[in-house]
Amino acid sequence: MVQRHNHYELAFEAYLRDHRVAYVAVNEQRRSLIAQGSLKNLDFIVTPSDSVSLLVDIKGRRFPSGERHKQYWRNWSTWDDLESLARWQNKLGTGSCALLVFAYHVMGARSPVEMDRLYAFRDRWYAFLAVRVVDYVQFARPLSARWQTAAMPTRLFRQAAFAFDEILGNRAAGN
Repeated sequence: MVQRHNHYELAFEAYLRDHRVAYVAVNEQRRSLIAQGSLKNLDFIVTPSDSVSLLVDIKGRRFPSGERHKQYWRNWSTWDDLESLARWQNKLGTGSCALLVFAYHVMGARSPVEMDRLYAFRDRWYAFLAVRVVDYVQFARPLSARWQTAAMPTRLFRQAAFAFDEILGNRAAGN
C-alpha cells in the first residue's frame, strides 16, 4: 500500500475517489530500473475511459505563492520528471498520455479555475490543472541549472493547461 503524506496528492486521490475514476497509486519512493538506467515513478495511473491511461505526476503549488510578492501560475518541474514521464508514455504506448497535474492550493480570492471547479478537501480548496508533457517540454525554459528545473512561460502555460475535470467529461468538479 502506498502511504501518502503530501496533501496535494491526498487531495487529488480523494478527488478521483469522489468522482469514481479508476486509478492506481504508484509507489514513488523507488525508481524503476531499466536497461538504460532508471526512471522516476509517476504518482498515479488514471483510467477515466477504456481507451486511455493517464500517467500523472502531481505538482503541488500554492495559488498564489509567496508572502510579499504574490506569484501566480507557478508551474516548474524537474527535467527528470519530464524525461521520466515521456519515457513511461513511450513504454506504455499509444493508449497512454503523460500529464503533469498542477494541484493548486487556492490561498485567496483569485483562482486558476472557475469557482465551481474547485475541490474542497480537509478545509482547503484545490484546483487541478493538467498539461500534456509533450506540450510542456516543447515550451519549457530552464529555470535553475543547479536544481535542473524548468518552467513554461505563464502565457503559454495558461494556453496549454486545462481543468482536469475536462478529461473526465464532467464540468461539476466541486463538492
